[in-house]
Amino acid sequence: MLVTHQAILVLDFGSQYTQLIARRLRESSVYSEIVPFTTSAADIRARRVAGVILSGGPASLSDAGAPRCDPEIFSSGVPVLGICYGMQAMTAALGGSVGRAPEREYGHATVEIRGRGDLFDGVPDAIEVWASHGDVVGEAPSGFDVLATSANAPVAGMADPARRLYALLFHPEVAHTEHGARILANFATGVCGCTGDWTMASFVDEATTRIRQQVGDDGRVVCGLSGGVDSTVAALLVHRAVGDRLKCIFVDNGLLRLNEAAQVEERFSNRMYLPLVCEDASTRFVAALAGVRDPERKRKIIGATFIDVFEAVASRLGGFDFLAQGTLYPDVIESVSVVGPSAAIKSHHNVGGLPERLRFSLVEPLRELFKDEVRQLGRELGVDDEFVWRQPFPGPGLAVRIVGEVTPERLDLLRRADAVVADEIRRAGLYRRLWQAFAVLLPVRSVGVMGDERTYEHTIAIRAVESRDGMTADWARLPHDLLAAMSSRIVNEVRGINRVVYDISSKPPSTIEWE
Repeated sequence: MLVTHQAILVLDFGSQYTQLIARRLRESSVYSEIVPFTTSAADIRARRVAGVILSGGPASLSDAGAPRCDPEIFSSGVPVLGICYGMQAMTAALGGSVGRAPEREYGHATVEIRGRGDLFDGVPDAIEVWASHGDVVGEAPSGFDVLATSANAPVAGMADPARRLYALLFHPEVAHTEHGARILANFATGVCGCTGDWTMASFVDEATTRIRQQVGDDGRVVCGLSGGVDSTVAALLVHRAVGDRLKCIFVDNGLLRLNEAAQVEERFSNRMYLPLVCEDASTRFVAALAGVRDPERKRKIIGATFIDVFEAVASRLGGFDFLAQGTLYPDVIESVSVVGPSAAIKSHHNVGGLPERLRFSLVEPLRELFKDEVRQLGRELGVDDEFVWRQPFPGPGLAVRIVGEVTPERLDLLRRADAVVADEIRRAGLYRRLWQAFAVLLPVRSVGVMGDERTYEHTIAIRAVESRDGMTADWARLPHDLLAAMSSRIVNEVRGINRVVYDISSKPPSTIEWE
């Protein structure tokens, strides 16, 4: 934790939205950190934080072993905001009543604001919110005022300003909640007194100092460059800290987009001047994936092969003490449950997956940052906007955008179709607005007619989503003319494709990638 900054701790009760709370606070330049719900009041006092937020969670207080925080947190003098399950935990700890809701409230709901104060300053009398709860607060604890209600929740918001305790039954951190960011900012500034002293400009100097302290005067660092924003910004920070004691390795795994390997080499060697070694292992990776259809096996094979190739190249270049990675906060949260009971979703990041034989100490300067913060950091480091706003690309590459077996022929089809999607999205001026837009090759062939001939060829799905940080996403309402242009070009330019479909699924319940 950056102890030089005002900070708000988020106690994680397992909600998939927990990281969004931290992200929204950082939008107000308030540093936030996610910690386990078991963090004690003594630890919180010792860290001299400005405030505490109790996250939502999937449990019910009526469940055996339902998670509960240290009740002394509520008498510690530190401002506390409970959200959803966090509100219910606060209520139960302070003598209020919590019970099963007559009707579960999930999705959009209307909340009527009955009381003002710091929390709802500048918020309208009625707002649409995102709700997700099966329990409700029947009676607020003694000393609390009811600030908000909804059709299914008599207490949708409450506060005891004297003890600086606040609670909401809905999720202000989710984009679907109107004025949610304002409510969280009100808590951070109006209640906790945060002035917003955490910026990417300050982060550059602090991260550089930390890297120098970790690596020391003689340590050598190797970095695996993927060609994406995350690993690039991490490499630039490490290079700023240790100079020529950094060596970057780019492994061409044969699962990249059209002409990507050549573009990576030109960008990093000639424009960013990073010390780079390129290794073409494309044949090895594709051969290792032959006959494999299960997406989890694909990820494992790609990860293991990458480590073997990377280890061989690093050994050839001489000894290294440290491995730099572009690990982000969502990578940590989604890969392994390290700060609370949040469910793990992804397995294709490098978090926690390095074999002991590599014997590297990890340097992860971006580990506490979200994607858009990394982009801000890239601009601080002088990276051009075109690259900073490059859309995310999965670690296993096109292998998880080919549903089924990965073959050279199927890779060629997908590469060319994906290039059309990217080209048309840029032509339409939508590339930066979209979080991701790409093609997926389905294991489906269908009948078509091209010219006077009957065809039986492959199907491409186009996926385009809008998101603020990748944790939740909504499918993009692309203009029909744009979809028509992409479909027409793919069918006409990519021989072997005769059908194009558009994915209209949001995250949740779907994920952004298909595998």
